Amino acid sequence: MAQQEDVFKKLISHCKEYGFVFPSSEIYDGLGAVYDYGQNGVELKNNIKKYWWDSMVLLNENVVGIDSAIFMHPTIWKASGHVDAFNDPLIDNKDSKKRYRADVLIEELLAKYDEKIEKEIEKAAKKFGETFDETKFRGTNPRVLENQEKRDEIHNRFVKALNDGDLEELRQIIIDYEVVCPVSGTRNWTEVRQFNLMFSTEMGSTADGSMKVYLRPETAQGIFVNFLNVQKTGRMKIPFGIAQIGKAFRNEIVARQFIFRMREFEQMEMQFFVRPGEELEWFARWKEIRMKWHQALGFGKNKYRFHDHDKLAHYANAATDIEFEMPFGFKEVEGIHSRTDFDLGSHEKYSGKKIQYFDPELNKSYIPYVIETSIGVDRMFLSIMSASYCEEQLEDGESRVVLKLPPALAPVKLAVLPLVKKDGLPEKAREIIDALKFDFKCMYDEKDSIGKRYRRQDAIGTPYCVTVDHQTREDRTVTIRHRDSMAQERVSIDDLSKIIIGRVSMKNLFKES
Repeated sequence: MAQQEDVFKKLISHCKEYGFVFPSSEIYDGLGAVYDYGQNGVELKNNIKKYWWDSMVLLNENVVGIDSAIFMHPTIWKASGHVDAFNDPLIDNKDSKKRYRADVLIEELLAKYDEKIEKEIEKAAKKFGETFDETKFRGTNPRVLENQEKRDEIHNRFVKALNDGDLEELRQIIIDYEVVCPVSGTRNWTEVRQFNLMFSTEMGSTADGSMKVYLRPETAQGIFVNFLNVQKTGRMKIPFGIAQIGKAFRNEIVARQFIFRMREFEQMEMQFFVRPGEELEWFARWKEIRMKWHQALGFGKNKYRFHDHDKLAHYANAATDIEFEMPFGFKEVEGIHSRTDFDLGSHEKYSGKKIQYFDPELNKSYIPYVIETSIGVDRMFLSIMSASYCEEQLEDGESRVVLKLPPALAPVKLAVLPLVKKDGLPEKAREIIDALKFDFKCMYDEKDSIGKRYRRQDAIGTPYCVTVDHQTREDRTVTIRHRDSMAQERVSIDDLSKIIIGRVSMKNLFKES
């Protein structure tokens, strides 16, 4: 685990050094849990958004997109339940004065028991080799059974406390299982309190005429309140979806782990409207579609898992997370929820307007049920960076840091490097860039030795480098160098565009997903 934490620290410093992510307002000593994306970060982020947007809107005839405002009528947040129920249970350690989410402390405790069980299984698997029967071992090994029993006991108490909203019991679990503060190492805890996460501000010019409004804590409500606008103007038939990418804001008290949990973040959400009674079938279908989308990136199926919710939100009848193995453990990157008719029904009640769909096949009107897929752009960015970051020892004794980004997502697709800064080679390299820059993002680099330039491109994840040398002037051929294998191939300049487009196109990802 310590080794993974070291990798995470290196990744954070790599993000800054190579123009991916900067602390916001850094010259003023920063602002907690707020970050800016640099010149390479914004390209990667935009490519992630395009991969998601096109997979939703371009490839599905029955999914369309919108872009709703950040400010919305305050009653919307009353109707959605955010004013009354958008809270985190927080607990303070009296010695370190640090504040934690009580539920996260207990989830981390459960994860420790999972780790203990997995270690026993790994040990036994090594010992017994091919004859190892994991199911039997889980059911008979005393240490596994003891840890499983404790885990189940904590888990059952935890789920009941969450569902009952019992803050005292959450604290009692932390006390009973001797959870210590990671900073002070003590168990000197306060009571657990609820804290609302919405940012509020005033809209209007005078104290008398101003209205309290909120910065949206999610983008979904902008879709729900536009349901009829989109359905009628687009003549949409159920089932259909509405997609949106946008900023959301949460006053996270416990904001940590770099860009994993921030106060200002971006979401990619799609609400899929279905007939009541068909929602669980669609829930299962969207689970499968979304997992394939993630796995198409090629980081390995073992990096992902589903985690079903212990506590369902008041509006849901099914919910799961797609979790990705970050350097600090498996963490949620996407949520898939069956939200029933809660949102549209609630907005119908609070607005006094009828929000229903007339189904010509059934010849009746109803409030549709909703399947939501919601993914954090920043978490997705972090998962891709974590999975791509690689430190390699080379055969010649040197080492390199390389970002093995999926080529379709890489900030720069092709770097063009003249071997030397003379003999017309820089001009030839510029010519190549001018011909290719309409197809994909290119970069020109002539500073330092060719080896150092390759290393720089490796560090930002550029999948291909083209070297222009003296032979280029004779036969119009160049060398393509592959990032991952470092293999080189000689190709004609005339074929470059076709070769690179074929390898960096998002079509490759869509075919996999």
